[in-house]
Amino acid sequence: MNGPADAAAAGALTLLAGRGQTLAVAESLTGGLVAGALTAVPGASRVVRGAVTAYATDLKRDVLGVDGALLAARGAVDGEVARQMADGVRRVLGADWGLATTGVAGPDPQDGQPVGTVFVAVRGPAGAGAVRRLALAGDRARIRTDSVEAVLALLLSELTENARAQDTEQHGGNGCLQP
Repeated sequence: MNGPADAAAAGALTLLAGRGQTLAVAESLTGGLVAGALTAVPGASRVVRGAVTAYATDLKRDVLGVDGALLAARGAVDGEVARQMADGVRRVLGADWGLATTGVAGPDPQDGQPVGTVFVAVRGPAGAGAVRRLALAGDRARIRTDSVEAVLALLLSELTENARAQDTEQHGGNGCLQP
Protein backbone atom coordinates (compact mmCIF):
# COMPACT_ATOMS: atom_id res chain seq x y z
CA MET A 1 0.00 0.00 0.00
CA ASN A 2 1.08 3.49 -0.72
CA GLY A 3 -0.61 6.77 -0.09
CA PRO A 4 -3.36 7.50 2.42
CA ALA A 5 -3.07 4.26 4.40
CA ASP A 6 0.70 4.63 4.78
CA ALA A 7 0.43 8.26 5.87
CA ALA A 8 -2.38 7.54 8.33
CA ALA A 9 -0.54 4.53 9.78
CA ALA A 10 2.67 6.51 10.25
CA GLY A 11 0.84 9.50 11.73
CA ALA A 12 -1.18 7.39 14.16
CA LEU A 13 1.86 5.41 15.30
CA THR A 14 3.81 8.62 15.88
CA LEU A 15 1.00 10.03 18.03
CA LEU A 16 0.60 6.79 19.98
CA ALA A 17 4.35 6.44 20.57
CA GLY A 18 4.48 10.03 21.82
CA ARG A 19 1.77 9.19 24.35
CA GLY A 20 3.32 5.89 25.36
CA GLN A 21 0.15 4.07 24.23
CA THR A 22 -0.35 0.77 22.43
CA LEU A 23 -2.60 -0.53 19.67
CA ALA A 24 -4.19 -3.85 18.73
CA VAL A 25 -6.18 -4.81 15.63
CA ALA A 26 -9.16 -7.13 15.07
CA GLU A 27 -9.77 -7.89 11.41
CA SER A 28 -12.33 -9.81 9.46
CA LEU A 29 -12.75 -8.85 5.79
CA THR A 30 -9.30 -7.19 5.66
CA GLY A 31 -7.62 -10.44 6.69
CA GLY A 32 -4.46 -8.91 8.15
CA LEU A 33 -4.06 -5.95 5.80
CA VAL A 34 -4.52 -3.38 8.59
CA ALA A 35 -1.88 -5.04 10.74
CA GLY A 36 0.35 -5.26 7.67
CA ALA A 37 0.00 -1.53 6.96
CA LEU A 38 0.80 -0.68 10.57
CA THR A 39 3.78 -3.01 10.92
CA ALA A 40 5.25 -1.77 7.63
CA VAL A 41 6.03 1.50 9.46
CA PRO A 42 9.55 1.52 10.95
CA GLY A 43 9.37 1.50 14.74
CA ALA A 44 5.84 0.03 14.82
CA SER A 45 6.93 -2.48 17.46
CA ARG A 46 6.93 0.34 20.05
CA VAL A 47 3.16 0.65 19.63
CA VAL A 48 1.58 -2.38 17.92
CA ARG A 49 0.80 -5.20 20.37
CA GLY A 50 -0.63 -7.59 17.80
CA ALA A 51 -3.65 -8.54 15.76
CA VAL A 52 -6.41 -11.11 15.61
CA THR A 53 -7.80 -12.10 12.22
CA ALA A 54 -11.24 -13.34 13.26
CA TYR A 55 -12.57 -14.23 9.85
CA ALA A 56 -15.05 -16.81 11.15
CA THR A 57 -18.05 -15.60 13.15
CA ASP A 58 -17.42 -18.05 16.00
CA LEU A 59 -13.95 -16.54 16.50
CA LYS A 60 -15.48 -13.09 16.86
CA ARG A 61 -17.54 -14.56 19.72
CA ASP A 62 -15.06 -16.97 21.31
CA VAL A 63 -11.79 -15.04 20.96
CA LEU A 64 -12.87 -11.39 20.90
CA GLY A 65 -15.90 -11.68 23.17
CA VAL A 66 -18.51 -10.35 20.74
CA ASP A 67 -21.99 -11.06 22.14
CA GLY A 68 -23.31 -14.32 20.66
CA ALA A 69 -26.92 -13.14 20.75
CA LEU A 70 -25.94 -10.03 18.79
CA LEU A 71 -24.17 -12.14 16.17
CA ALA A 72 -27.19 -14.47 15.92
CA ALA A 73 -29.62 -11.56 15.56
CA ARG A 74 -27.69 -9.24 13.24
CA GLY A 75 -24.83 -11.25 11.78
CA ALA A 76 -21.17 -10.25 11.73
CA VAL A 77 -21.61 -7.25 9.42
CA ASP A 78 -22.82 -4.73 11.98
CA GLY A 79 -21.61 -1.57 13.70
CA GLU A 80 -22.07 -2.92 17.22
CA VAL A 81 -20.15 -6.06 16.24
CA ALA A 82 -17.28 -3.84 15.02
CA ARG A 83 -17.32 -1.89 18.30
CA GLN A 84 -17.25 -5.08 20.36
CA MET A 85 -14.44 -6.48 18.21
CA ALA A 86 -12.35 -3.34 18.87
CA ASP A 87 -13.08 -3.50 22.60
CA GLY A 88 -12.36 -7.23 22.64
CA VAL A 89 -8.99 -6.98 20.94
CA ARG A 90 -7.96 -4.21 23.36
CA ARG A 91 -8.81 -6.51 26.25
CA VAL A 92 -7.37 -9.74 24.82
CA LEU A 93 -4.07 -8.18 23.70
CA GLY A 94 -3.74 -5.64 26.51
CA ALA A 95 -3.69 -2.50 24.36
CA ASP A 96 -4.78 1.07 24.97
CA TRP A 97 -6.46 1.36 21.55
CA GLY A 98 -8.27 -1.20 19.41
CA LEU A 99 -9.22 -1.18 15.72
CA ALA A 100 -11.72 -3.43 13.99
CA THR A 101 -12.96 -4.16 10.49
CA THR A 102 -15.96 -6.28 9.52
CA GLY A 103 -17.91 -6.30 6.30
CA VAL A 104 -18.65 -7.79 2.91
CA ALA A 105 -15.85 -7.73 0.35
CA GLY A 106 -17.69 -9.98 -2.08
CA PRO A 107 -18.35 -11.59 -4.37
CA ASP A 108 -21.66 -12.41 -2.62
CA PRO A 109 -23.82 -10.57 -0.06
CA GLN A 110 -23.50 -11.72 3.57
CA ASP A 111 -25.87 -11.51 6.55
CA GLY A 112 -28.39 -9.64 4.40
CA GLN A 113 -25.83 -6.94 3.63
CA PRO A 114 -24.77 -6.03 0.09
CA VAL A 115 -21.20 -6.26 -1.14
CA GLY A 116 -19.30 -3.14 -0.07
CA THR A 117 -21.01 -2.77 3.31
CA VAL A 118 -18.23 -2.36 5.86
CA PHE A 119 -18.05 -1.26 9.48
CA VAL A 120 -14.83 0.07 10.96
CA ALA A 121 -14.33 0.85 14.64
CA VAL A 122 -11.78 2.52 16.86
CA ARG A 123 -11.92 2.22 20.64
CA GLY A 124 -9.61 3.84 23.15
CA PRO A 125 -9.19 4.75 26.78
CA ALA A 126 -12.01 6.34 28.77
CA GLY A 127 -14.67 5.50 26.17
CA ALA A 128 -12.92 7.25 23.29
CA GLY A 129 -13.74 5.95 19.86
CA ALA A 130 -16.10 5.80 16.92
CA VAL A 131 -17.77 3.39 14.54
CA ARG A 132 -18.33 4.17 10.86
CA ARG A 133 -20.51 2.44 8.27
CA LEU A 134 -19.04 2.46 4.79
CA ALA A 135 -20.74 1.75 1.47
CA LEU A 136 -17.80 0.94 -0.78
CA ALA A 137 -17.74 0.22 -4.48
CA GLY A 138 -15.36 -1.80 -6.59
CA ASP A 139 -14.02 -5.30 -6.68
CA ARG A 140 -12.97 -7.35 -3.66
CA ALA A 141 -9.43 -5.95 -3.62
CA ARG A 142 -10.64 -2.33 -3.82
CA ILE A 143 -13.17 -2.83 -1.01
CA ARG A 144 -10.50 -4.36 1.24
CA THR A 145 -7.97 -1.61 0.44
CA ASP A 146 -10.54 1.13 1.02
CA SER A 147 -11.50 -0.50 4.34
CA VAL A 148 -7.86 -0.37 5.50
CA GLU A 149 -7.61 3.29 4.52
CA ALA A 150 -10.89 4.09 6.29
CA VAL A 151 -10.04 2.44 9.62
CA LEU A 152 -6.57 4.02 9.71
CA ALA A 153 -8.02 7.45 8.86
CA LEU A 154 -10.61 6.99 11.62
CA LEU A 155 -7.85 6.10 14.09
CA LEU A 156 -5.84 9.17 13.16
CA SER A 157 -8.94 11.35 13.46
CA GLU A 158 -9.82 9.92 16.88
CA LEU A 159 -6.27 10.39 18.14
CA THR A 160 -6.25 13.98 16.92
CA GLU A 161 -9.68 14.72 18.45
CA ASN A 162 -8.66 13.00 21.69
CA ALA A 163 -5.53 15.15 21.86
CA ARG A 164 -7.59 18.33 21.30
CA ALA A 165 -10.06 17.30 24.02
CA GLN A 166 -7.24 16.64 26.49
CA ASP A 167 -5.63 19.97 25.63
CA THR A 168 -8.96 21.76 26.18
CA GLU A 169 -9.37 20.10 29.58
CA GLN A 170 -5.83 20.92 30.64
CA HIS A 171 -5.48 24.43 29.22
CA GLY A 172 -8.72 26.26 29.69
CA GLY A 173 -11.22 25.56 26.99
CA ASN A 174 -10.17 26.89 23.58
CA GLY A 175 -7.87 24.06 22.53
CA CYS A 176 -4.87 26.37 22.30
CA LEU A 177 -1.87 26.17 24.55
CA GLN A 178 -1.81 28.98 27.06
CA PRO A 179 1.45 30.85 27.63
